Amino acid sequence: MATSGITPGRYNPDLIPISADGVADSAYNSETGYVTGDDNKPMDDEEFRYIVFQAIEDSQTYIDSYIAPQRQAAMSYYLGNLFGNEEDGRSQVVMTEVRDTVLAMMPSLLRIFTGGDKLLEFVPKSEEDVAAAEQATDLINYIFMQENSGFRVLHDSIKDALVLKTGILNWYNLDDEAVEYYSYSGLSLAEANMIAQDQGISVEEYVEETDLMTGEQLISMRVRRTKKTPRYIVECVPPEQFLIDNEAMSIDDAIYVGRRRLVTVSDLVSMGYDRNDIEMNAGTGGFEMNQEVIVRNPADQSFFGITQTSDETTDKVFYVESYIRIDKDGDGIAELHRVCTIGNGAYILHQEVVQSAPFSILSPDPTPHTIFGQSIADQTMDLQLIKSSIMRNTLDSLAQSIHPRTVVVEGQVNMDDVLNNETGAIIRARNAGAVIPFSTPFVGQSALGVMAYLDEVKTQRTGISRTSQGLDADVLQSTTKSAVQAQLSASQDRIEMIARLFSDGLKRCFQGLLQLVVQHQDKAKIMRLRNKFIPVDPRGWDASMDMVVNIALGRGSDEARLMGLGSIVQMQQQAIEKYGPNNPLVDLAQFRNTLAQMTTLQGFQDASQFWKEVNPEEVQAFMQQMSAGQNKPDPATLLAQVEAEKIKADIIINASKQELERQKAVSDADFQRDKLIADSLLKAAEIQAKYGTQVDIASIRADIDRQRTEIQEMFKMAQAYAPPPEPAQLPMQQPAQAPMMPPGMM
Repeated sequence: MATSGITPGRYNPDLIPISADGVADSAYNSETGYVTGDDNKPMDDEEFRYIVFQAIEDSQTYIDSYIAPQRQAAMSYYLGNLFGNEEDGRSQVVMTEVRDTVLAMMPSLLRIFTGGDKLLEFVPKSEEDVAAAEQATDLINYIFMQENSGFRVLHDSIKDALVLKTGILNWYNLDDEAVEYYSYSGLSLAEANMIAQDQGISVEEYVEETDLMTGEQLISMRVRRTKKTPRYIVECVPPEQFLIDNEAMSIDDAIYVGRRRLVTVSDLVSMGYDRNDIEMNAGTGGFEMNQEVIVRNPADQSFFGITQTSDETTDKVFYVESYIRIDKDGDGIAELHRVCTIGNGAYILHQEVVQSAPFSILSPDPTPHTIFGQSIADQTMDLQLIKSSIMRNTLDSLAQSIHPRTVVVEGQVNMDDVLNNETGAIIRARNAGAVIPFSTPFVGQSALGVMAYLDEVKTQRTGISRTSQGLDADVLQSTTKSAVQAQLSASQDRIEMIARLFSDGLKRCFQGLLQLVVQHQDKAKIMRLRNKFIPVDPRGWDASMDMVVNIALGRGSDEARLMGLGSIVQMQQQAIEKYGPNNPLVDLAQFRNTLAQMTTLQGFQDASQFWKEVNPEEVQAFMQQMSAGQNKPDPATLLAQVEAEKIKADIIINASKQELERQKAVSDADFQRDKLIADSLLKAAEIQAKYGTQVDIASIRADIDRQRTEIQEMFKMAQAYAPPPEPAQLPMQQPAQAPMMPPGMM
């Protein structure tokens, strides 16, 4: 193991001669280290390359000599491999205590992180950042869970952490290239130039022709359009590929962090590196014989080899992506450099200054002041060894008691008959005592108590027991509710602590993803969210916004949370009914969130299938409609008013008819009187003419007028004293009631 990570300062070329192949000469003075020369002088390329090379070597020595053997043993225990102390003819059973414990913890941890609709949430720093934080939350969740296999990444990293001390996440961006070909003909010079100058266009063929009819110059061309779309990758790094200096306590303060792997020549060329540089400096670095890979997968092709072909593009090359803090420009401040190297001599293909290393670590039991902590396998490997030994001895004792050894008097029995294990087989002997079974009593009962004690030890270490898993029916039936709840709570507390530790690593990963998106997304990104394609433009976001990981911790069981949310939704409903949807205590959006959370706890991932997202504009329109509905009369009241108006109209019509009839009667009476007067006058004239007798016509006329006046006065008096018509009885109008909330809003 290396005694230190990277010695600060710079190396002395006189003390560290570099050979032609780029490997340091053995004359390197480890006591003097790198500290010589003028600190204000920038490093040259060769000096910088050697320091990177030495950092890679130191970190590989630390990982391969100290950390790797522990991880190899843990993986061997997880797979249930033999311990190496087995004896022929004895039991070789292996208890899988490590695997059983890890698999018992995995479902709870995965449910904690993936049970909700959002794995993470960004928090705005000011009111202006609220919309950007909501969009960032949706986008990063979409990238992690949809564009990447988010569940599998979480599963692999959590299992690596529980078995191999650490789960390592790495994120980076790739530019996906899509090539399309187009052919054009009959173009003018201006049109051809406009197409050729378009971004991503390269002209493959260009032909100029002259139109014989018009003499116009026409152009035919074939072009290739290359579209580059950034894609953001999140990977679970195999533990043996991760490198870090031995003095590091975290990723942020590490002087060196890197990832080593074997990459094909074709992959390196697709990254944009020159093939000649790759072939001249290729090398495997001995990484194809890594023991961790062999233990995890004994049939790994990198160990057994692949059938050699003439295609050199599939050859493997040792590729290291290093992040090293070093003062290359001589300004006295160590910057973080990203350096990509290949081969055994760390030939540099690319280097740049970056802000942070794109790695995060998940550790279930971190040890303070060091990067590597303890795993669940470290806590249970000794129990697996002890229980396997006890079980082997118990099975051996049981086998000896069932199939005891036999004492045979030599020369007195037929040995073939003795060695025949067939049931009911005959043993031929010269006397009765020639064959005697050597009985061994079974003594394994005492070992069962030891096994139970070891289970208690495992429960104390990990919090995992049969009771906490709900598998021991006898224990549950004979145990009080409080005792069972206490055991469940203890197990949940241990799982909760591990989940909180994992959330720190996930938080760093998601913040790194946000920085990648802000830096490399050059246009709006179209994502499918809640069955809608939504454009999101992250170029104006704040990449340093805070975030939280939404993990279901410290809130009891799902049943208890459902009961609590049920009481909350009732109180919210009462407040809305009493004070209206726009009251200062609770609004419709909060009411919907409660219903959505209850739906999620019942096992439905997408609550939007049951409850619509509350849109403030739709709420405003709904409230205006509700207000308009309050001023609208009740249908029954409106019908009563119509009936009343109809009755009034009937009364008026009847009165008009009566008046018309009265006037008609008066007119008829006047007509009859006038006729009578006329007849009287006519008769008086006839008498006077016939008999010569003088008739007083004036007196007759005056008498008739007097009678007419009396009749009119009597009619007026009768009309004045007549009782008025009774008004129509109208239905009593009921006061309007406030409309009830629609059932969907309650």
